Amino acid sequence: MNIREYISKNRKTAGRTIILTVLLAVALFVWGGPSKNTDDVATETETEEADFPVPINQLLDNQLSNIEETKKLDSQIEKFLTKWEIKGASFAVMKDEKLIYAKGYGWADLENLEATDVKHIMRVASVSKLITAAGIMKLCENGSLSLSDKVFGESGILNDSIFSKISDRRMKNITVEHLLRHQGGFTLRRGDPLFSIASIMKWEKWDTPPDMDRMIQYVLSQKLGYAPGNGTRYSNVGYLILSKVIEKVSGMPYETFIQKNILHPAGCYDFHIAGNTPEERYENEVKYYEPSNEPLVESYDGSGRMVRRCYGGNDIEGLAGAGAWVASPTELLRFIAAIDGRPNVPDILSAESISKMTESSASELPIGWSKTNNSYWSRTGSLSGTSAMIKYQADGYAWVFITNTSSWKGAKFPNYIDLMVRNAKNKVEEWPERDLFNIG
Repeated sequence: MNIREYISKNRKTAGRTIILTVLLAVALFVWGGPSKNTDDVATETETEEADFPVPINQLLDNQLSNIEETKKLDSQIEKFLTKWEIKGASFAVMKDEKLIYAKGYGWADLENLEATDVKHIMRVASVSKLITAAGIMKLCENGSLSLSDKVFGESGILNDSIFSKISDRRMKNITVEHLLRHQGGFTLRRGDPLFSIASIMKWEKWDTPPDMDRMIQYVLSQKLGYAPGNGTRYSNVGYLILSKVIEKVSGMPYETFIQKNILHPAGCYDFHIAGNTPEERYENEVKYYEPSNEPLVESYDGSGRMVRRCYGGNDIEGLAGAGAWVASPTELLRFIAAIDGRPNVPDILSAESISKMTESSASELPIGWSKTNNSYWSRTGSLSGTSAMIKYQADGYAWVFITNTSSWKGAKFPNYIDLMVRNAKNKVEEWPERDLFNIG
């Protein structure tokens, strides 16, 4: 049975109350949430009193997956890290929505000899787009918007005066679905705006880096490469705009809306928007590394400082819903289980929304996912300092692999991860019968 057939067969299970999440909340209540290693004054949303369960990844440790059945798999992963000079990685496997394996490898912080453990969170790069897409679909289900809604112009969602200066009138035809499927008409003629901030500051004579609104204003001042809906070009900018759509429609900051309406209902409490510097890491966040021959680059902030690309070369926090989330493989699988249409874990989206997200064709990308077909769904992400991959197979196996070191292969590196994991999984003759999601 392929994935879409499975969803159709189990359509009646969609939309059930998230009983498991509530039970976990009652059993594992603790005060407060995770914090960054900074002394910044908390915002109003951060100072709201809230009670959260202990995140699943912080209840687990590597020892739970130090088992005889997976020693050959461990060996394959360790060889892979050595070959590609990867400092650390984290890997988790789910079968039929049950977490059966979760383990960290190598170093989370080489300088301080801190080993990577299940508890650690990492930047997930463009895997963030799947999270953003789920947020948009939730707003559609709530009747707050529709996929056919126009985004810009007088009748658009973002009809604020600050977005009224549009250089290419075709932008007024961009719909929410166009952005979700990378069909907004944006091209990389002058480079990816979200990774060209220092250059844009020079061109526009800006003294400070742009926030989300200013970046969207800049995009609106440019010309489209093609008419919206008449082509497909991968676009980070499109998902930045969707982040703003979520803020406008919900009346909440993007991160707050996603946490309250997507992640927490899915049982995920250790997802956060990343910072840009080592000092802005969360307490259980890894350090990031680059290939040994990676040159320093000019800081994104226009200061002229030469920095490592993973720490100041790009504005990671500014990527928002296009690539700014940090998470663990364990909680990513928990999130995936809540948007897969299968019955064991209650879904946070309807069967119709899940089916819509996984529709694709030769000329049309799926919503949020990188690739979907009858055999598997996948989502990849790459940034300087990290590579991430999710793969959900039709046989019920799903896995997530994330590194804290980038490769000179760049966005192609997840393909090598996929091949390695496939070979490593084949070394396991029998997986343990258990569900680590229920460890509490």
